[in-house]
Amino acid sequence: MLLNRSGRLRWFASVFLSLWCVAASAQLTIEADVIYGRKDGMALTYDVLKPENANGAAVIFMMSGGWYSSWTPPERVALRFADLLGAGFTVIPLYHGSAPRYKIPDAVNDVNMATVHVKRHARDYGVDPERIGVTGGSAGGHLALMVGLAKEQVQASSAMGDEALDVSLAAIVAYFPPVDFRQEETAVSGIISEVSQDELYSRFPALTFEEELIPAMSPITHVDPMDPPTLLIHGDADPLVHISHSIVMSEKFNATGVESDFITIEDGKHGFSGENSSRANQARLEWFQKHLLH
Repeated sequence: MLLNRSGRLRWFASVFLSLWCVAASAQLTIEADVIYGRKDGMALTYDVLKPENANGAAVIFMMSGGWYSSWTPPERVALRFADLLGAGFTVIPLYHGSAPRYKIPDAVNDVNMATVHVKRHARDYGVDPERIGVTGGSAGGHLALMVGLAKEQVQASSAMGDEALDVSLAAIVAYFPPVDFRQEETAVSGIISEVSQDELYSRFPALTFEEELIPAMSPITHVDPMDPPTLLIHGDADPLVHISHSIVMSEKFNATGVESDFITIEDGKHGFSGENSSRANQARLEWFQKHLLH
C-alpha cells in the first residue's frame, strides 16, 4: 500500500500512539473479574484498572452497546482509555447481564448493584468514594444516566440494605444516550431516527420489556436539583438515537438547575471516529478533571 506524505504521518502517529498505550498499560495494576453479584448461576463482574499515577478518582465505564455487554480483555479496554488512565484516573469497566436474554430493567438493576459494590469497596482500590464518575455511550450512556440520576433505585438494589451508604456519583458524561422511552408522552419516540420500530426491536431485544416500567427506565424522569454535574455529547447526524434526546435532557437539566453542558458534534454519527472522537474524549477528560479532582 502506498501512502502520501500526509498518510505516512498519520500512520506513524497511530503506530506511536499504539506503542505509547501499550507501554502505559504495562504500568497498570489490573484487578480483573471482581464479582459484584450473581444471577441464574452466572457471575456479574467488573474490572479495576489502576494507573501508576493514580489520583484517587475513578470513572466507571458501562460496557454496553444496545444493552449487549460483551467481555473485553482489560488490557484492551486500557488502550481505549489511555487518556483517562494517563491523567491518573482509575477506570472501572462494568459488565451487566446481556441482551438478548436480559432486558433493560435487568441491565439497570445489574449496574445499580455494581455501583453499590464499587462505592462500598472504593477505598480497597485506592479510590475516594466521593470522587467517582460514570460514563458510557448509547445504551451505556443510558445506563450511566440511570445510575447517576436514579439514586433511589441504586439504593434499593443494595442487597445489604445499607441505608448509610452514600450511592451518589460525582459526575456523569453520556455520549448519544436514549433518555425517554415514553412514546405516548413525548415528541421523542423512544430511540427513533432512520430505524423503523420493527427493525428497532429486532436489533435491540432489550427494549421489549414491561410497559409499566417504561417511565422508571427513562433517565429524564429522574432529574432533580441534587443530580451530579452532567455532560451530554451527541452528533447532529446520528441515524439511531436522534439528537433530540440530548436536547430535551439538556433543557430538563437547565430547568431543574443541574450543572450541565451539551456539546453537539457537527455531522457526528452514532459512534464517533477521527477528530470527532478526539473532541468528545477531550471534553470528557476535562469534565472529569473539573468535577472529580477539584
